[in-house]
Amino acid sequence: MHYTGTIWRPPYEADSLLLEVTAGCTHHKCKFCTLYSDLPFKFRMSPMEDIESDLLEAQVLRTNPYSKMLTRLQGKENPEPIQRVFLTGANPFVLKTEKLLEIASLIHKYFPSVDSIGCFARITDSVNKTDKDLIRLRQTGYNGLTIGVETGDDAALAFMHKGYTSKDILTQCKRLEQSGIEYSFFYLTSISGKGHGETGAKASAEIFNQLHPFLIGPNMLTIYPESDLYKEIQNGNWQEESEHEKYRELRTLVENLNISTYFAAMGASNAFQLRGHLPEDQPKLLETLDKIISEISEEDLRNYRKNLPHL
Repeated sequence: MHYTGTIWRPPYEADSLLLEVTAGCTHHKCKFCTLYSDLPFKFRMSPMEDIESDLLEAQVLRTNPYSKMLTRLQGKENPEPIQRVFLTGANPFVLKTEKLLEIASLIHKYFPSVDSIGCFARITDSVNKTDKDLIRLRQTGYNGLTIGVETGDDAALAFMHKGYTSKDILTQCKRLEQSGIEYSFFYLTSISGKGHGETGAKASAEIFNQLHPFLIGPNMLTIYPESDLYKEIQNGNWQEESEHEKYRELRTLVENLNISTYFAAMGASNAFQLRGHLPEDQPKLLETLDKIISEISEEDLRNYRKNLPHL
């Protein structure tokens, strides 16, 4: 398989076939991000021959005698059919519609059992796609996109150079919904900075409540020395929230969300894993957050963050 650099995927894509179709990020300007700093280029699409070669390799691995033997040892007659493919890279959905359709065609050629194709996406990836394009992509299997919106706080979006506004989030996500493409959000706790976290959480909830993400996955901002944000801190232009402040922000977000969605803080940046369906599990989530804030010391929470080697 052709994999370039560190391969990132959401926790809930663990059972998906990971197919590299791009590497890097077309934007690559977010001040906090270091996810693709190990690449010697900004963004690259994989050659179609590499994509097809990887699909063939995955097909052979699923059907060779060794795989069948392992399956039987597990008490199953045949390997489980692959039903989902996750395209790797920061935002493969930016590719032109015809290229995405070509990739989908290859996936279905080698794995007819696949019924959905997911990937990371930026809010701006759908701007140059028509409504008809989005419908065609949905009909070909594209669904369950993961979008790192981070926040609905316009001041934070601008400072961090995200390249879009909260209005853009509403516009583009509503277009996805109209085409039938489901999506989830990554929320970045602490992106608004010291003293502004709860305000940012309320602004985010106001945006999210107008949409229908199937999941909201909070991650806690963890700042590494190679990031532009670290330089901003050194220059006195931005301050990070305390760990307790981050959890108060997260509590404010949960408290103000009134849509039906799955709330799941699952990534390594979260010292505590939080999961629940909203709105029914809201009281339980709030109780857990209150307990963390009151019983876990700032020092212990900070030590976890300091000793986190990477996300």
